[in-house]
Amino acid sequence: LARISARTHEFAHAVMHTSGQAFMMAFQAGGPHAQDRGLEAVAYAYAEQTRTPSGRAGWSKPQGKRDPLELSKEFTPVGRGVALVIGCNTFPTWNGYPGLFASLATGNPVLVKPHPRAVLPLALTVRIAREVLAETGFDPNLVALAVERPGEGVAKTLAVRPEVRIIDYTGSTAFGDWLEANARQAQVYTEKAGVNTVVVDSTDDYKGMLGNLAFSLSLYSGQMCTTPQNLLIPRDGITTDQGPKSYDEVTADLAAAVGGLLGDDARANGLLGALVNPDVKARLEAAADLGEVALASREVVNPDFPDAVVRTPVIVKLDGAKPEAQDAYFSECFGPVSFAVAVDSTAEALELLRRTVREKGAMTVGAYTTSEEVERAVEEVCLEESAQLSLNLTGGVYVNQTAAFSDFHGSGGNPAANAALCDGAFVSNRFRVVEVRRQA
Repeated sequence: LARISARTHEFAHAVMHTSGQAFMMAFQAGGPHAQDRGLEAVAYAYAEQTRTPSGRAGWSKPQGKRDPLELSKEFTPVGRGVALVIGCNTFPTWNGYPGLFASLATGNPVLVKPHPRAVLPLALTVRIAREVLAETGFDPNLVALAVERPGEGVAKTLAVRPEVRIIDYTGSTAFGDWLEANARQAQVYTEKAGVNTVVVDSTDDYKGMLGNLAFSLSLYSGQMCTTPQNLLIPRDGITTDQGPKSYDEVTADLAAAVGGLLGDDARANGLLGALVNPDVKARLEAAADLGEVALASREVVNPDFPDAVVRTPVIVKLDGAKPEAQDAYFSECFGPVSFAVAVDSTAEALELLRRTVREKGAMTVGAYTTSEEVERAVEEVCLEESAQLSLNLTGGVYVNQTAAFSDFHGSGGNPAANAALCDGAFVSNRFRVVEVRRQA
């Protein structure tokens, strides 16, 4: 991790050119924030392995007049076997490092399979790991790289090999579900997809709410697993510090906030980055046909990278009661697409939130309310459905950001992910404690 940190600028450029992130985001998320996540995994691994005393321990059982029974016991943490890290295109280091370092720190060799579109950041990581291993007297093949061309399906082949006992995966729900169903010989940790939702009930900082949501929808062109997709807004409107606001006013004002944030192309390029693949572009273009467009997407030219595909977000208005609208907002639309969903009441919004998290999963949930009763109700839903909740964010912290050593990324308790980055459960099943008993 120290060697990687010393080359942070190189990693930042590698992440930028493979993921489409703007440079400052690639520098932060691909550099120190990813390294934080790796170090956090090491810390959790150390804590879990030292929960049972290491070395030898004496054991004695009194037997009355006879000599006591005495044993010497030794406890050793032992890794499960080969770990496979299946990298993602959008955040190759941030999502890759927790599993990589958790497996290494618990005694498992690691095979790194990068996404075909984002090989370089993880290839650099593997090179550094092999150099450190060799210098410290270990076999450098404890960490190795497995690359593939698009469509070759190497991950599917490797995942069911009997030697592979741990799998870390970030990506689509379809392949994550396949791994969980078919890689039965391995402990599988997946971060898949969810439908992130924001409940808008009321606010005492209307301008702050709009600005916060606008930034959250725009950051990295909405290509974060934590980006809000569904904004549930009562069709009769909400109360604010600027007076009552109708559903149409809230939607129009949010569109104006996004438009103002991204009106300058230089600032837009710094926030948006580029679309990571053609599928995102296709979803963005198709979204306009799903309902009434409150904010149209526009093309942004990046003078430094004229071939980059840069687009601003689209916001589509949907009537939550219509079946055709439900088909749209009840499935993930990864990319710079969000739906302003009109609902009959906040109570209906909460029921829709519960159903969404339970059936589709969510990496993040947001809510805006000035009501203690509504706040408690939102909390109750998130506690029961295991969803990470952010309340009334109006400043410089956003629902799609999490910090190592401070926030849990995902919960492992809903369909969006079966693990959290990072907690004890993320590392404790990567090893077993083997006991040796000797007659004292």
